[in-house]
Amino acid sequence: MSINSPITQKVLPLVARAEPDELSLWCEHLSQALAPTHTVKLLAELSVDECQAAEVAIVANPDPKDLQSLPNLKWVQSLWAGVEHMAAELPQDGPAIVRMIDPQMANTMSEAVLAWTLYLHRDMPRYAKQQSTKIWREHALELPSDRTVTVLGLGNLGKRSALRLKANGFTVCGWSRSAKTIEGVETHSGADGLAKVLSKTDIAVLLMPLTDDTRGLINEQALAHMPKGASLINFARGPIIDDTALIAALDSGQINHAVLDVFASEPLSESNPYWSHPSVTVLPHISAPTIHSTAAKIVAENVAAFAQTGKVPESVDRQRGY
Repeated sequence: MSINSPITQKVLPLVARAEPDELSLWCEHLSQALAPTHTVKLLAELSVDECQAAEVAIVANPDPKDLQSLPNLKWVQSLWAGVEHMAAELPQDGPAIVRMIDPQMANTMSEAVLAWTLYLHRDMPRYAKQQSTKIWREHALELPSDRTVTVLGLGNLGKRSALRLKANGFTVCGWSRSAKTIEGVETHSGADGLAKVLSKTDIAVLLMPLTDDTRGLINEQALAHMPKGASLINFARGPIIDDTALIAALDSGQINHAVLDVFASEPLSESNPYWSHPSVTVLPHISAPTIHSTAAKIVAENVAAFAQTGKVPESVDRQRGY
């Protein structure tokens, strides 16, 4: 997408549903990265003329009604990698959505994937339970090469995570909706490929986007394909897992342990059974937080390129949702 008129916008609206402290941090980092050519203001601080002039907005979980006050938007720069909610909420003919693609985020995610894979591999949940009942007992340790870890979703985050697991000695498989190749990683694709790879997976790591195809993908049938006593880590999106099916699989021992960082509704309600389930580790969506300083530089680069060329950065496929 491109435009023919010169780019004159100097004030960039920040449209986000976030706490005041978080908004203040973003304004600080973005203003530093975009100076001296642009300034950043919260939507409520914009004049009528500034709202009319805005062709670009910086967003994080924006209220669609707020974006309606910017009638000439051509694209929005998300501060997050996940944009499925925005893609669903904004009209199909609305502004283009540009995801946050930050190499640092891939590194941060791969670090979290390795950390929590090791947590399961080294049987930390079992030792935590032993401590709670004052049991001193050693258990046999498998080699990483004897443990098959499957990364479900082989985009930028998934590929980096698969390679990091491989570098640490694990036997690594990968799965994606369409066929992909990663050196040293056995890859599968499609429905048949999912069943095949799950059947030999000791630890499944979910990193795929939430789409119509992946919603509820990890259901009773998928969990039954896994070897009894396998574990899983969900660093993707909550609705990819059928919660009822997972709890049943945990109760039966089909799934040994689940590390869950994302949920269908966040924050997780106090009444949610995951909190107290003995085979679940609950994390407050911390696997790969956006780093303010590095993300602000990405935003500045995209805005500068648009100001110079009039060309919108690569944007989300609204049909696929990513």
